[in-house]
Amino acid sequence: MIRKLKVKGITWIDAVNESNKSIEEILVPFDFHELDVEAVLEPNQRARIDSYDDYVFITLHFPKYNQIKKLYELNEFHIFLGKRFLITLRDFQGKHIDQVYKKYEEKWDDDEYDIDVSSGLILYELIQEMLEKMFRVGANVRRDIVKIEKQVFESPRSPLVRDILTKKRNIVVLKHMFQPQVSVLRTLELHMNKIFDEKIEAYFEDLEDKMQKIITDISILEEHIDSVEDAFKSMIDIQTNSIIKFLTIFSAFMLPLTLITSFYGMNIDLPYGEANFVYGAMWVSVALLGIAFLYYSWRRKI
Repeated sequence: MIRKLKVKGITWIDAVNESNKSIEEILVPFDFHELDVEAVLEPNQRARIDSYDDYVFITLHFPKYNQIKKLYELNEFHIFLGKRFLITLRDFQGKHIDQVYKKYEEKWDDDEYDIDVSSGLILYELIQEMLEKMFRVGANVRRDIVKIEKQVFESPRSPLVRDILTKKRNIVVLKHMFQPQVSVLRTLELHMNKIFDEKIEAYFEDLEDKMQKIITDISILEEHIDSVEDAFKSMIDIQTNSIIKFLTIFSAFMLPLTLITSFYGMNIDLPYGEANFVYGAMWVSVALLGIAFLYYSWRRKI
């Protein structure tokens, strides 16, 4: 999907899920640096910003949730920004970006549209919407962690291991995705001051502050899921110790009987071979079992 808007001498081209050939056709008229064009065509680029005399090239990343895998996937967002143009290239549909586009599309031909529009202001609104989305992503992850934490303390079970590891992976993905972009936004703020005026610089200072807050929230989520994992491991250890304790007591009950039957199972004459002796041995084992149970109960209280 390729769409194009023009207003007050500014051109905005937005392309979604386009082939390399279509992307090249979009970029050729602008005579961008070949390395920037190559970066757009190649996948898995790191967050970056390259500045030239007449434009700035930016690569940002925003998460896309895979409903089937229940994992966050990295999506690249390439931006070419000049004083009179804005080109956004992305491989994902996003209602937040669509809302910004629709907002300007409805006002594009309005003569009474008295807001001082610039390509930098549009870029600010795009990044602003994506960062606002990230606050909701963080809230959703926090809610899921609290739910897992409640399950850990109510009934720890093995399927929780997968849930915890999935959340840990998602948090790591988000952390690695957004940490490099702090420096990108900081550098972008400086370039906005050069291309436009100081008024728009303030907008990008706000974006930098929001990015820092997102990084802080992700760090808190990382600590939270680590504490949930530690609690889960502790609960599993407690259950394992209880099972081992039960098996130890049971073995103490069976050991005298096993010893006696091993002797009297031999084909030789032994004293006390009557049935009463067997019953007596069983009662002795029961008594030992009771003593062991009372001892462990007493140790647990002190």
